[in-house]
Amino acid sequence: MKNKIVIDPVTRVEGHGKVTINLDDKGKVKDSFFHIVEFRGFEKFIQGHGYWAVPVIVQRLCGICPVSHHLAAAKAIDQIVGIDPEDLSPTASKLRKLLHYGQVFQSHALHFFYLAAPDLLFGVNAPVEKRNVVAVATEHKELARQGILMRKFGQEMIRAIAGKKIHGISAVPGGVHKNLSTAERDYFLNGKEIPSVDTMIEWSTASIDFLKEFHQANQGWMDSFATYDTGHLGLVGKDGSMELYDGNLRGIDARGNITLNDVPDFQYADYFAEAVKPWSYMKFPYIKHLGEDKGWNRVGPLARLNVCNKINTPLAERERQEFMAYTGNKPNNMTMHTHMARLIEVLHCAEVMKELLHDEDIMGDELVRKGVQREHGVGVIEAPRGTLIHDYEVDKSGKVRKCNLIVSTTHNNAAMNEAVSWVAKKIFDKKQKVTDEMLNEIEVAIRAYDPCLSCATHAMGQMPLHVEIFDSTGNKIDEKFKS
Repeated sequence: MKNKIVIDPVTRVEGHGKVTINLDDKGKVKDSFFHIVEFRGFEKFIQGHGYWAVPVIVQRLCGICPVSHHLAAAKAIDQIVGIDPEDLSPTASKLRKLLHYGQVFQSHALHFFYLAAPDLLFGVNAPVEKRNVVAVATEHKELARQGILMRKFGQEMIRAIAGKKIHGISAVPGGVHKNLSTAERDYFLNGKEIPSVDTMIEWSTASIDFLKEFHQANQGWMDSFATYDTGHLGLVGKDGSMELYDGNLRGIDARGNITLNDVPDFQYADYFAEAVKPWSYMKFPYIKHLGEDKGWNRVGPLARLNVCNKINTPLAERERQEFMAYTGNKPNNMTMHTHMARLIEVLHCAEVMKELLHDEDIMGDELVRKGVQREHGVGVIEAPRGTLIHDYEVDKSGKVRKCNLIVSTTHNNAAMNEAVSWVAKKIFDKKQKVTDEMLNEIEVAIRAYDPCLSCATHAMGQMPLHVEIFDSTGNKIDEKFKS
């Protein structure tokens, strides 16, 4: 008997995707697919716009990580106006970094406390009514309160710098359009109106301690669930340290061997290609010299900790060392450990924000610099979900004639499909009737990557979950609905 199982949509992720699982005549998983069924087309309709408008327009790719697209595009447009990252004024450079770290901080808090925490606190077999932040707030009030206020802190940082929490404007070609005032800076330091940045560091550390306790109690599941070998990709600084805003591309394989040796951002196209599949709108990037089958990589928090040599903030570096010691300083390929990596980055972001808030340059007056115009610019940044690449070519009049976007979730496409396959083979080989708990296990594996499907495909519609199983003659033998 040949069965087909469809999960549509995957829930508690940003955007719309579905899963198809095909079983052979013996009920074993034959193959599985994570389909991205949205299509947004930003690479095409950005063409014809003036380069100066690009950092504003591309924010509409996403309402969760607009800052990441804003800054990646701004870095590319800087090159078009003749300004490389090291050429920005100290004020512009540090304000952009403060904006970026505030964005990563709030996005990670959103994912961990709102989307992932229900899976961890209540288990993959929890009833549907408990799989949400409301249940977390009811049963773990202090944890939920801290998570909500941590996200608010990051959002307030974005508002102060960019004018709005969502789709604000800070970066302009060659710099930024405003600095921070003393009052705006002190808002984050004194703790009078919102918890201070020192409190953010304290709470970030407490969140890591919470997850350590959870891991100790659930070590078998955390270590084994959806665990498989992958390559890893991320940005590193000249000293090999973790770099979220500006650095070189480093890739390693599942054993730690270098596959991409600190390549500058503008050379990315020499090393990466993108494959397409007939069953998804999302592409499959891979390192050319490794080939499509072996050259795909995991990106995001887990990958970034794996590829870097250190973190340049003391508390996060201490946690990184402990994290890597768990695998004998070899790459960690355990998918559920992504949550710990994410919280270590939360702590790192809080430490960096504190450093920058105490730096007088963020209140400086030199905001914009100009150079000699070029026709090509590439901006690479580490978005919350992983390595984000914006590539633009412009004509003599400054209008965009070509655009290529490789979004974090696109890099993770093959890895997420591997996750679906791993879980499907584990649960559907042993059971025939589809249960809600079985569906949730697949979603838990995908959710660990914090995918942003809207960003990655460039559809709106209803979001109920409907799974059907058909036999080889097309007769429906089972179905399940999930609202």
